[in-house]
Amino acid sequence: MSTTATDRIMHDIAAVGELTRLAAERYDGVYVSLRAAMMEALSRAADLGDGARAVMDMADAAAGAIMEHYPNQPARACRAGCDACCHLYVMIPPGIAEAIAAYLTERLEPEALLKLRGELQKAADAAAGLADPSTLVHRCPLLGSDGLCTIYEVRPLTCRAFTSKSAAACRSMVFDPESAVTTITQNPAQFRVYVEATSALQQAARLRGLSAQQKGLSAALLEILPD
Repeated sequence: MSTTATDRIMHDIAAVGELTRLAAERYDGVYVSLRAAMMEALSRAADLGDGARAVMDMADAAAGAIMEHYPNQPARACRAGCDACCHLYVMIPPGIAEAIAAYLTERLEPEALLKLRGELQKAADAAAGLADPSTLVHRCPLLGSDGLCTIYEVRPLTCRAFTSKSAAACRSMVFDPESAVTTITQNPAQFRVYVEATSALQQAARLRGLSAQQKGLSAALLEILPD
């Protein structure tokens, strides 16, 4: 290869490297801007429950834009009624339980709420009985008999973030104790959106003098739902 050809290739590599660096900076900047917008919305919210609803909407909009505009996004196997992930232990940041509780109390009769509390208590007790609750496999009390989420509009951020390229892999990981599948690879661009949303809610809680600790979904709802 001639010196001229080599120099041209080296120049192209350097140019692409600079473009890649600039693109990476803009990529990270998207999340910085998203976090700032979330914090602004949370500062205006009357309470963390209202703030959580706003953050959910912003996160979903951002995740949707990523799927639409970022190239080479992985295909998803996720479909309505595919509920293996609905048997995993879910942690939620401040504000999410309040948003879910408000949604439920607006829609359920007292008897239905009482029944739900019973199912939530079973799930919370099952988690409390484990040294590592993240290993719990337990059907979500908010999962309908049709395999659909009964609170889809206000489902936790973790549930929104979770995606998979293989429904079979999800079923194997969740339901087969002998499975070689131990993790499900996530879409990093989308997952980061919901990490930012979670961190924003935790930061907002601290700014309001509240605990920023994440809690198990069932236990958190039991603290808020009426008896």
